[in-house]
Amino acid sequence: MTEVRITPWDEDDLALLRRLNAPEIRHHTGGPETDEQVLARHERYVRFAGTGQGVMFTVVLPDGAKAGSVGYWERVWRDEPVYEMGWAILPEHQGRGLATAAVRAVVAEAAARRRHRWAHAYPSVDNPASNAVCRKAGFTLLGETEFEYPPGHLMRSNDWRIDLSA
Repeated sequence: MTEVRITPWDEDDLALLRRLNAPEIRHHTGGPETDEQVLARHERYVRFAGTGQGVMFTVVLPDGAKAGSVGYWERVWRDEPVYEMGWAILPEHQGRGLATAAVRAVVAEAAARRRHRWAHAYPSVDNPASNAVCRKAGFTLLGETEFEYPPGHLMRSNDWRIDLSA
């Protein structure tokens, strides 16, 4: 199994977030954000852990290199409070199982909170890599749905769900 560590997002992760804002990484999520949007996202990620609504993490390799981001946050889905999960891995680290390992670690973190039974992920139907991560991490495919991301933009997504109480 691939080894990764997840550490709560902090002030030192802005450079990583800028690298994760590349067109090839953001292709399935509406494209790159402006620098102003990236700065605002970074500030949200830094403050997020203290809110109790979820946590963003940095994906760290055994050698200490930062390979990506992964996290969970609260949302209401079909009139039920759930966690939503998302992740991104830098291109040079893709295809090695890092996202799957990081998502499994975040599932364990979210389950330990005992706040919501379900976590969902909504990768684009056109994103085979993220859909494979969901399958390998133990999520169940519930089917296709229209999902709003980024705000104001509807995309065809798969609705994957995992039981955090299992």
